[in-house]
Amino acid sequence: MSESSPPQHHPPHPAVPAFEQQRVDELLAAVPERARWRYKPRRVSRFWHSKAVRAGVLITLLALSGLVILSLVREQTGTQGFLVGLGLATLPVPLLTAAFRWLDRVEPGPWRNLLFAFAWGAFAAALVAIIANTFATQWIATATADPTGADTLGATVIAPVVEESAKAAAILLLFRFRRQDFRGIVDGVVAAGFTATGFAFTENILYLGNAFGEDQQMGFSGIASVTAATFFVRIVMSPFAHPLFTVLTGIGFGVAALASRRMRVRRIVLPLLGLALAMGMHALWNGSTSLFGPWGFYLVYGAFMVPVFGLLTWLTIWSRQRELRTIAAELPAYAAAGWLSADQPPALSSMRARTLARDVARRMHGPTAAHAVSEYQHFATSLAFLRHRAHRGAADPDFVEREQELLHHLWQRRDVAAPALTYAARATGRVHAPPPHRDYGAYNPYRT
Repeated sequence: MSESSPPQHHPPHPAVPAFEQQRVDELLAAVPERARWRYKPRRVSRFWHSKAVRAGVLITLLALSGLVILSLVREQTGTQGFLVGLGLATLPVPLLTAAFRWLDRVEPGPWRNLLFAFAWGAFAAALVAIIANTFATQWIATATADPTGADTLGATVIAPVVEESAKAAAILLLFRFRRQDFRGIVDGVVAAGFTATGFAFTENILYLGNAFGEDQQMGFSGIASVTAATFFVRIVMSPFAHPLFTVLTGIGFGVAALASRRMRVRRIVLPLLGLALAMGMHALWNGSTSLFGPWGFYLVYGAFMVPVFGLLTWLTIWSRQRELRTIAAELPAYAAAGWLSADQPPALSSMRARTLARDVARRMHGPTAAHAVSEYQHFATSLAFLRHRAHRGAADPDFVEREQELLHHLWQRRDVAAPALTYAARATGRVHAPPPHRDYGAYNPYRT
């Protein structure tokens, strides 16, 4: 039978000083001099906490990235090719950005976020992609002594991973630091669309500029030129290719934004899943010719890209309609409490009625009134989404404070916006009421 081990004696914990004024004074008097402190308070830089400073640093970094990437592109294409590529690559940009902005009409995000996304894609992501892709392809060619195989591997494996990761960084930054503007699938799609449109813009300058340089060397011109063929494939047939890939990442972040704070795994896994799908689709697109032969591009385009594009377009429009249904479901509670009239929730849940309300306000009282109605619609939409998140168990910690703030903004604009929305609701048949007078000049929607 073994002997029991002697009991272990631990030193007792020191007593916590009692909170008595006399004792506190004695303790503070006994504090060592500052030079002998072991635990020093951190120095907080007020300079870096300035929003203007952080914005200036971000703009400077993006501007430097833009100068570097455009210099690299001009070096590869030559000045004349760069200018031709720049002019042709600009053509689809207004159409694509307008399409994504149209999707964001229910609760438009601030333009500064969209400009950041576009600039990140055009400059930062493009710079990372051109450097990483070139380095990886050259390294593989040197290691395998097979330049052709290295180019194929770089296009089908390296480029999709590098480019989609670089573009996803912009969505991640908006998701992390502009969370109040990132509330669902539509916001993710719009952020991804602007980022990818910027990236495709810079990439198109490179491809079209190189094609023009090749035509200059070979003496090609007109429809038979390499420039015309490149323009047809990249600008006419597939201007949505890069946005389509990156939208999958945006949807992943958008669905994660809808998840409650307790669903930490979902908020991490879903963006990664979206990114993986974006890389896979990008790899299939880039490798279509090597995988399926000379007609592989058209096969993948017709059998895969176009159907997926249609499906994602439907999903985005459905998500926008879902946002309108959320407004219709949440705002009647505030109408019952007296903050809104009974006509306003139906009007605010209809894009046609919202547009008509702004038009009527502008016609009757000028641009200032139309702006007030637009702000009223924005705040009411934010209020509906705030309440919807609370119903799903994803309420913000400062829900009550934010609700009071939004109600305050609505109340300030109520006298101008409420009559216009009431008129729009009745004119569009959103409520059962007598039809409005057809003569806008005689009918004053602000008359009480």
